[in-house]
Amino acid sequence: MMKPSVRPQNPNFSSGPCSKRPGYALSELDTRSLGRSHRSTLGASILAEAIDKTHALLGLPEGYRVGIVPASDTGAMEMAMWSLLGPRPVDVLAWESFGAGWINDIQQQLKLSNVRAITAEYGALPDLTTVNFDHDVVFTWNGTTSGVKVPDGDWIADDRAGLTICDATSAVFAMDMPWDKLDVVTYSWQKVLGGEGAHGVLILSPRAVERLESYTPAWPMPKIFRLTEGGKLLEGVFRGSTINTPSMLCVVDYLDALNWAQSIGGLRGLIDRSMANLAVLEEFVAIRPWINFLATDPRVRSNTSVCLILDSAAEQIKSMVKLLEQENVAYDIQMYRDAPPGLRIWCGATVEAQDLRILLPWLDWAYQEVQARP
Repeated sequence: MMKPSVRPQNPNFSSGPCSKRPGYALSELDTRSLGRSHRSTLGASILAEAIDKTHALLGLPEGYRVGIVPASDTGAMEMAMWSLLGPRPVDVLAWESFGAGWINDIQQQLKLSNVRAITAEYGALPDLTTVNFDHDVVFTWNGTTSGVKVPDGDWIADDRAGLTICDATSAVFAMDMPWDKLDVVTYSWQKVLGGEGAHGVLILSPRAVERLESYTPAWPMPKIFRLTEGGKLLEGVFRGSTINTPSMLCVVDYLDALNWAQSIGGLRGLIDRSMANLAVLEEFVAIRPWINFLATDPRVRSNTSVCLILDSAAEQIKSMVKLLEQENVAYDIQMYRDAPPGLRIWCGATVEAQDLRILLPWLDWAYQEVQARP
């Protein structure tokens, strides 16, 4: 096979940090807040604007709160677990590395004893019917390192007694989220919206706020995790008064992404773009015997972090990845280190379908090149 001659206009297919939006230009950001205090009238108004636009774009129910917190999605999840877990038994679901990490943190760091781990291998979901919603339930909506997502929220009980705590970092803005069934949702804007790293977003339902105001954990709470004072929610965190100093450059970058999202049809537009991107890869895989999805069930197949396995040895796959990067065709598409060897191609809304179409002949070429090597 001859080497293709056309390269993707944007070869950034990383699953985090993810590609910037089409047409992005750093020079177009509003930089008035740089060098100013985040607590100034200007800084506080920009943080509040980011929160309000997030609430509106996601269509959150009344009473749900949005806070900008430190340390990306990981920080938001740790804050939620350290602040909320303890009064009830916990069911933790895991089918990839990040869910497994939450199991470890809950059992080994928080040292909770009444914990049930419900797990599955990479490429599959655990049995969702076994979840006990009298317990607090911790899970990822989309397994970023396995390419497996929950298909919907029908499995979550409406009359649950416990809280649902959802790591949705590669799902929010790309998948339909049943907010009435989710009490805590975390994400990082460096995923689906292609924002910058280091900041997380924490979304709380009224039920989660009630837990925060009625329960005091038995362990010491680091300042960076504290969401209450005197038994009451620190409302300022959800109005733009962040716990620690944020990067205002990252915040205005996030606002740029939110404004772009609104311009292409809001949440529905973002989801549709991501699903169209997945369809490009599905058409490719369907007629090639050497490549398949790690998630073989289309109902649970991620439309953002698309994970692919090949009939090749791990070293051959590494060579493919290296070759595509050397050709400036695709950057950072190796599978996550704990996952089975393969490729992971980001298909969120900031990726153009045309770039994916141009990438596909290069995958054919790189596969054949590597296979032909002695």
